[in-house]
Amino acid sequence: MDKRHILVTGGAGYIGSHMTLALLEAGERPLVIDNLSTGSRAVVPAGVPLFEGNVGDAEFVGRIMDAHPIEAIIHFAASVVVPESIAKPLAYYGNNTANTRTLLECAIQRGVPHLVFSSTAAVYGEAERTPADEDDPTRPINPYGRSKLMVEWMLADIAQAHPFSYAALRYFNVAGADPHGRTGQSTPNATHLIKVAVQAALGKRPGLDVYGTDYPTPDGSCIRDYVHVSDLAQAHLDALQYLRAGQPSITCNIGYENGYSVLDVIEVVKRVSGVDFETRTRDRRAGDPAALIAANQRARNQLNWTPRYDNLETIVRDALAWERRLG
Repeated sequence: MDKRHILVTGGAGYIGSHMTLALLEAGERPLVIDNLSTGSRAVVPAGVPLFEGNVGDAEFVGRIMDAHPIEAIIHFAASVVVPESIAKPLAYYGNNTANTRTLLECAIQRGVPHLVFSSTAAVYGEAERTPADEDDPTRPINPYGRSKLMVEWMLADIAQAHPFSYAALRYFNVAGADPHGRTGQSTPNATHLIKVAVQAALGKRPGLDVYGTDYPTPDGSCIRDYVHVSDLAQAHLDALQYLRAGQPSITCNIGYENGYSVLDVIEVVKRVSGVDFETRTRDRRAGDPAALIAANQRARNQLNWTPRYDNLETIVRDALAWERRLG
């Protein structure tokens, strides 16, 4: 009998396209759902089925699941911009929470046993301690974080009621691009700091805005834990193997336990690119915590996750190479 498929929602997007490549390299059979609102057909590998549509459309999702038996779902499809979530909360609760509920219902109806969920460090809000541990309180301070935490709650309830297990991976700041240049962050108006900084270095943007230099951090700018997107994709593969082995549902941080400030990142981008681009100080943005760094022992010990690209210069170099490739 043919091996069943791994359904990648949002598989034409930034992280999802790296995941699809990683699945192919691991000998899996991915298929992709993406509404192409921020994703691109061009980054879906040849031979991987791509279904254009919304995970909140039960009839559409059901047809795909009926035609292609699914062993597991890796769920990326979501809206991810914190300031936008504050301005458009209903859109975030609709896309991130309500649409995921529909996807889950389709999966449970058809006996799909596993799901790996793209959660976020934003569920911690202003983290109680640094690094943030998975058992720390979850107090999100923006609709984006709340919309993701609601999904974590749904997953926990479903796993109690049905033969279903999940891994909720709380990403910290995802950055970089495929080291082989096959895919990367392609959204022109992306808000990720390293993406914006390399665009400024290449003259695609007129400099870079630093939002807030009065945070309670050593240099006054926000501190984040930047994780290479290829290491993140590997964490999902590791989570899939963990669930296949019959292990219980799990929630894990995915980050390096290293924090870099906004000003640190800018300095590295300038050094790697050799360009001294303009930076401008702006007021703080609503919903930005001062520091978020991941405790990652659970992912290392339980998922056997072993990062390969834990180096800020490597992350920046890969992001820069991809940005140059985009032209």
